[in-house]
Amino acid sequence: MTRRQPRTLAFALLAVAVLVAAHVHHVAGSSGRAPGTAALGIGAGTSGGTETVSATILIDQAGLTGGYATPRVTISQDGRLSVLNQDTYTHTVTSEATDAGGKPLFDAVVPPGGTRSIPGATGLAAGDYGFYCRFHPNMRGTLTVTGGSGGTHGGKLKFRLPLAVPQTLSGDHVRLDMRRTAVRMLPDGRKTQAWTYGGSWPGPTIRRPSGHRTLVTVANHLPREAGSMSMHLHGDHHASEHDGQPTTFLIPRGGARTYRYDLTDDGKPEPGSFFWYHDHRMDHTARNNWMGLQGMFIVDDPAEAKLRLPTGGRDVPLMISDRSFTRRNQLVPPHEPDMRMDHRDMGHRDMGHHDMDMGTGYTGPHAPPNDATVGTQILVNGRFAPHLRTSAVHYRLRLLNSSSFSSYDLTLSDGRPFVQIGTGDGLLPKPVVRQSILLGPSQRADVVVDFHGESGQNVVLQTVPRTDSDTGTGSRVGQLMQFRVRGDAKDRTRVPATLPTPELVDAPGEISMTWDFSLEGDAETGTYWAINGQAYDPDRVDHTVQLGSTETWLLRNTSEVTHYVHIHEEQWRTVSRNGAKPPPWEQGLEDTWKLDPGEEVVVAARFTDWTGPFMIHCHMLDHEDHGMMATFEVVP
Repeated sequence: MTRRQPRTLAFALLAVAVLVAAHVHHVAGSSGRAPGTAALGIGAGTSGGTETVSATILIDQAGLTGGYATPRVTISQDGRLSVLNQDTYTHTVTSEATDAGGKPLFDAVVPPGGTRSIPGATGLAAGDYGFYCRFHPNMRGTLTVTGGSGGTHGGKLKFRLPLAVPQTLSGDHVRLDMRRTAVRMLPDGRKTQAWTYGGSWPGPTIRRPSGHRTLVTVANHLPREAGSMSMHLHGDHHASEHDGQPTTFLIPRGGARTYRYDLTDDGKPEPGSFFWYHDHRMDHTARNNWMGLQGMFIVDDPAEAKLRLPTGGRDVPLMISDRSFTRRNQLVPPHEPDMRMDHRDMGHRDMGHHDMDMGTGYTGPHAPPNDATVGTQILVNGRFAPHLRTSAVHYRLRLLNSSSFSSYDLTLSDGRPFVQIGTGDGLLPKPVVRQSILLGPSQRADVVVDFHGESGQNVVLQTVPRTDSDTGTGSRVGQLMQFRVRGDAKDRTRVPATLPTPELVDAPGEISMTWDFSLEGDAETGTYWAINGQAYDPDRVDHTVQLGSTETWLLRNTSEVTHYVHIHEEQWRTVSRNGAKPPPWEQGLEDTWKLDPGEEVVVAARFTDWTGPFMIHCHMLDHEDHGMMATFEVVP
């Protein structure tokens, strides 16, 4: 189980006493009266005949699973809102309401044992304001502001930028030049400097027929501080040397590397798929993805043409991610923990190994488990609050969560459903009608939306709080993009009752390998995310598989937070979830699974074509960077 660092009762009582004393001093200085006790540290006084009410939000050591200890607090318009965090996890108090630019009306990050005032809460208009923790969105509460008619409620989100549609590359040899480029992400002010593939974020969408060999040459023209890179085609089946290894076959600054993707599996064309490519460099995967090294890759199965699914401009890939910006529209640098491991920059070596002393872990305020890279604003195809003009017909939306940490529970504002026809790795056996779709980092969903009858209306893609788990890390809240439905058009598309799903393997009844995902270490030597009790070591092979064999693996989460586990090399069948048959949307091929605390998922695959080392890791990228990755090797 996860090891949480206990805090002494004396420290907690001292922190509370200091905070309450501060409130008493503030109120006594203005009114001479003792504070009220409606919430921890509330003060009441008079100023010009108007009562001043302040409050403190308390987070105790059950915060991660139990939520805020004071989920409802009240202040007056001139009152002060504070937060005390007695947990061992960093948390935030973030307003659901935003200004017209999408920034929360208040947003405080509070480290373990810390107290913070929240100045943005003072001066709000009277009313109720939902708040949540950006790092653990299952934590939710309500702030009530009392007073007169003044103040601000926030701004209505305006969808001002058109949706960015990346260039499509369809040749059998594609070139991607990594370079720093100014990209339009926010509607006003300066463009944002990003690290890009081909000068855009997302990078060009590569689109190729299944079974057709594709070469992708990636050249590194990034700034010196970027170092070496390694690109991974997520979901594809390919050779180990072309898998985007985290420490070998790197692309040094000024160099280039060509990756080969045959788009076949066991001699047959791969299923039609929605992959994505991104940097996979050890220790810096979260940073490099945050800076913009991401793009989409669609594999077309010619057999799908007979299905009459939406095509062309009505087949829209959407990459959802979150970022934070400075006042000058530049990306806020992601935090990284202090490293006590022997991490050596491999920027000058293309084939070497990454030497580490695994006796110690990570320290500092952003060490695990407080290492979540989370943005304040949610982007679609690299732009904040974009819009897309559509006709009142069927559209195929390929949904991808490319965030480092955040999850999204996606819905449509008018209540119409998604019809999910596939995962990122192929079609499902049957379409599944879903009111909401939860996507964690790197997960994808292939859906059809019917806009018939909506001509002249605006439909918003949004994310809402997930309600399917009492223990799992929650989902973000917000509006993402707007579909402007304008006019009817001919529509001969349809969603068939059954789909040509890829063949699934027969799973052996015996579990060949169990992978436990946990938090290990301590405050003195450092903490780290672990698989089977160990942090990642590139010189260690954790499991060996024979080429041509079929194996069943058990994935188990023994930590207190949700993980999204990705397995390289094969496309996998989900055999069971918590001992039961998987839900309909997990009955196709998969490569990434949600594991809430205590969950167990059984998966199976047949290992074909390629030998060599491959990765299994958490796709919450800070977790991957900070130890939660392991190696399995396919051998002859």
